[in-house]
Amino acid sequence: KGNVIESGVEAGGPVATVLVRKGSLHVGDVVLCGHHYGRVRAMMNEDGQRLKIAGPSHAVRVLGLNGVPEAGSEFSAVDNEKAARELAEEREQERKKSDLEGLRPRRQTLEDIFSNIAQISAKVLKVIVKADTQGSVEAICEALRKIETTKVQLEIIHSAVGAITEGDVLLASSADAVILGFHTRVDSSAAETAKREGVQIKLYAIIYELIDQVKEAMAGLLDPLLKEVVVGQAEVRKVFELSKGGKVAGCQVSNGRLVRGKMRVRRRSNLIYEGVSLTLKRFQDEVPEVRSGLECGIRLDGFDDFQEGDIIECYAVEKVVQKLT
Repeated sequence: KGNVIESGVEAGGPVATVLVRKGSLHVGDVVLCGHHYGRVRAMMNEDGQRLKIAGPSHAVRVLGLNGVPEAGSEFSAVDNEKAARELAEEREQERKKSDLEGLRPRRQTLEDIFSNIAQISAKVLKVIVKADTQGSVEAICEALRKIETTKVQLEIIHSAVGAITEGDVLLASSADAVILGFHTRVDSSAAETAKREGVQIKLYAIIYELIDQVKEAMAGLLDPLLKEVVVGQAEVRKVFELSKGGKVAGCQVSNGRLVRGKMRVRRRSNLIYEGVSLTLKRFQDEVPEVRSGLECGIRLDGFDDFQEGDIIECYAVEKVVQKLT
């Protein structure tokens, strides 16, 4: 008997690094580990040397299992391969049944409805994590869960060891998730399906790059903040009546510049109008902007109650990218 220290997938198939606690493990032994089983095809020590037997307190890499066991799980060598296969299949069925019971629907309550509305409006980044070893998967998931922010929720909907498969892509498509791969490859069928389904697959060789790009993606989900920036101000020096109706404010730009667009009028620091310009003229010519120190004529949309001394403010609304913290 013993425990799995690390596991992963290599060119030869699933590989598990195990620590023997009791008895001896031999090449050819049938091993049962959780819902995985197999016959030991080869064993290697930390130097890559092949071994035929591993006694207590020995850590060896084992090839021959039919899947990737979880780190920390217990294994045992058994005499009967058929019995091991049946027991492994039985455990797999129990695991699937347990997962399905966890997904069994229940009657919806009013609280559930409000919760669902809140979840829909919340910003959520869903990811699938695939890596070459169990240790890498756990390290990446732990690092992702440590991203501290209350603005965006990160949800790891699936994590496993091995290549990125078509099943991963279909799961990502149904959940609207991104697939993150670390030191792993993409199956050809998975690549074709991802292109067809519009699923993004990102491959990494450095964990820090993976975490940084996930943070950028989370920030990208946030709606930009709207920030008002004053472009320029002008003081009303004289008000002119138009023969066809309406009034024009004769102004001098006191700072910045006036451009056609969003404008507001302040009178003794009180805001009395906010809207857009109709015309901006220098003498008789319509101009796109007037700079500081120059005079101009301004007409506003829906407002002509100008008084001398009013301040006309030109402003723009800029979008500022939010940060997670």
